[in-house]
Amino acid sequence: MDIGTVRGIITGILIVAFLGLVWWAYSKRRKKDFDEAANLPFADEDERPNRDKSASVEADSRQNKGDRNA
Repeated sequence: MDIGTVRGIITGILIVAFLGLVWWAYSKRRKKDFDEAANLPFADEDERPNRDKSASVEADSRQNKGDRNA
């Protein structure tokens, strides 16, 4: 087997893998999952992120933990 035959076999394997991936991505079973993933950036857009109020007061958190160096 020379290098040309090896390259041809590798090219054939890659073509089959590519076609398999395309078939998997465009199959009807995956459409619902991909549509749901496509809409993830728009999910929960109306809600604001919660802030942890206990972490915003630094002196109180030190006293609550018993840190006397502050």
